[in-house]
Order: sequence, then structure tokens, then C-alpha cells
Amino acid sequence: MKTIEVDEELYRYIASHTQHIGESASDILRRMLKFTAGQPLRAAPAASAQSAEQDKIVAAPRPRDRVRAVRELLLSDEYAEQSKAVNRFMLVLSTLYTLDAAGFATATEALHGRTRTYFAGDQQTLLANGTHTKPKHVPGTPYWVITNTNTGRKRSMVEHIMQAMQFPTELTDKVCGTI
Repeated sequence: MKTIEVDEELYRYIASHTQHIGESASDILRRMLKFTAGQPLRAAPAASAQSAEQDKIVAAPRPRDRVRAVRELLLSDEYAEQSKAVNRFMLVLSTLYTLDAAGFATATEALHGRTRTYFAGDQQTLLANGTHTKPKHVPGTPYWVITNTNTGRKRSMVEHIMQAMQFPTELTDKVCGTI
């Protein structure tokens, strides 16, 4: 697989066409473009060494790989060094997005409080939905999240996202217990 960069607006458009949790961006685009595997392509000629240099090989994460990645996060020095729940919360969110951006997008769309929006594509949206939200950018993602919530709410948000992304319950509980 190749990695391509798309702007936020296009990404959200693609993610909005997700039909089931865990559906990959490739699957969504194939369905939208009515393109099936094995269909002959009329591709442009390969670009210079510059484009080859920019290509990154990325394997679609299998369920076990996703579980392993989250377990590795919990065992990592970076995670262990975090003394604040908010920093562990941010690392978990960043990892979940990295493992399944479309699943993360679907999970966070339905996640909000009675009066607050928890996730947004920009800081201003979160500030408009509460004066003391302390929005922070989730590293490596196009998302911002409110951080002025108690640890229990942070755990609840992670639990919701992991359940929606179909992680095993025991792993979800373990992650939430470390925040």
C-alpha cells in the first residue's frame, strides 16, 4: 500500500462515507469509484525518484497487529514516563487514530456531552462549545480534543472509541485503567 496525503476537507468527505466500523479508506474509495480489485488501471507514468522517495509502504493493520500496537504503547517508555493523565490520554488517542483513521473518525463523530463537543477539526469549534474546554491538538491527527474533563470522563471517551473500533474488552479496560 502507498500513503497519500489529502486535505482535511477531503479526508472528512471520505470518512463520512464509511459504511461499517473498520472499513479502510481504500475500501471506501473503491466503492465510491466503483473500482474493483484486478480491474486494469490507466495510470499516469511513474514520477521521478522524488515520488519514489516520498512513497511509504504501509500495511493495513490486522486485528492482532492493532491489539499488539496498543499493548506496545502501554509498555513503552514514552507512555510510562507520562506523569499526567491528560498526556497518557493524548498518546492513546494518537495511537488509535494511527491504527484506524476511519474508525477513529466514526467513533468520535457520535462522541459528545450534553452541552460540550469533545472532538473537532479545529480549536475554535471546541472553544465555541464551552469557555473552559482547554482544547489540545491530538498529535499526528487532524483532531482537537477538550482536555478540561476529569479523568473518569477521559477514560469514558477512550472506552467509547475503543469499543466503536472493536478492540477487545479486556484491552479496552486495561487501557482505561492506565489513564
